[in-house]
Amino acid sequence: MAVEFKFEQRGKVAAAAWSVASYLLVNLLLLPMILLFRVFNRTTVIGRENVPRETNTLLLSNHQTMIDSFLVGLTAYYPHHLARPYLIPWHPAAEENFFKNRLVAWFFDLLKCIPVRPGRRDLKAVYRSMRALKTGTMILFPEGTRTRDGSVGKGRPGAGFVILGEQPKVVPVAIDGMARILPIGRSFPAFGKRLYVCFGEPMDFSEFAGEERSKETAQRIVNRVMDAIREQHDGLRSLRER
Repeated sequence: MAVEFKFEQRGKVAAAAWSVASYLLVNLLLLPMILLFRVFNRTTVIGRENVPRETNTLLLSNHQTMIDSFLVGLTAYYPHHLARPYLIPWHPAAEENFFKNRLVAWFFDLLKCIPVRPGRRDLKAVYRSMRALKTGTMILFPEGTRTRDGSVGKGRPGAGFVILGEQPKVVPVAIDGMARILPIGRSFPAFGKRLYVCFGEPMDFSEFAGEERSKETAQRIVNRVMDAIREQHDGLRSLRER
C-alpha cells in the first residue's frame, strides 16, 4: 500500500508540474500572437458573448493556417484564461509534423496539442479529445486540412464522434483573413491585414443523443456545423468587402 501511495503521489506531482509548465509556455507564446493579431494586423471579433466559459465546450472552426488555434483561443478566452486555466483550449496537431520526435512531441504536448494521424479515422485522437473535454475546452477544425483559397470546405466526421461521445456545448466559429496573413508555403506572417472572427450561438445536438454512434450520424452532425460556419464566413466576407 505504501508503494502504491508513493506512485500515486508522484503521478499527482508530475501532473501538477505539467500543468504549470503548460500554463507558462502557452502564456509566453501568447504575447507575440497578441502583437500579430491586434497590433500588426487588425482583428474584428463578433459574437464573443456566445462562448461559454465552462468545461466541455467545443469550438469548431474553419481552417486557414497553422496558427488558427491561437487566433480562435485568444479571441474566445483571453484574458479570462489567466485566472481559469481550464479555458486554455486543447487542439489537434498533425502527428507527422508536430510529434516526429520526443523533444518536439514534448513541446507541443505542453501546448495542449492532440496528435492526429492523417488520411484515416483516428479513434485514439477522438478518445483523447473526449477526455480533454471532461475537464477543459477544445478547438477542432472539422475540415481536417487548411484551405488554399480561403473558402470553407467539407467537414469530416471526427468532430461528430466527439460530439456524440461527450455532448459538449458546441460553438461554430468562422475566421476570415488568416489565409492572407500566412498562406500555405509562407513561413513568416504578413502585416497590415484585416482579420475577422465570428462566434455563432451554441448549437443543440441533443436530438442525436440516442442515435447509433455511426459514421453517418457523425457526418450529419458535422454537416450541420459546417453549414453554420459557412453562413458565418459568408457574412464576414461581406463585411470585409464593404
